[in-house]
Amino acid sequence: MDHDVVLYMKEPPDRAALEKIVAGLEDPVEDLVRKDSRFKKLELDPDDYVGNPEAVIDLLVEQKALLQRPVIVKGRKAIIGRPKTRIVEFLG
Repeated sequence: MDHDVVLYMKEPPDRAALEKIVAGLEDPVEDLVRKDSRFKKLELDPDDYVGNPEAVIDLLVEQKALLQRPVIVKGRKAIIGRPKTRIVEFLG
């Protein structure tokens, strides 16, 4: 199966790439944001990102480490590959 692996910390997606991912995302847009210790340290409110693609994109442009991963893109569609079993189903 041909695929490209993008190491998001070395080659973070730019705004255009994030917009493309969000446009095809089959998951809720807020799920692209990791709600981890860094998120808490930045004192961010998870509710600010619910159904708010612009806020998610703005945040991920500034805080690339908060990108949930893996993100799997196939054609114009995208999913968050958690749990891993979703990846096989998506790539089918």
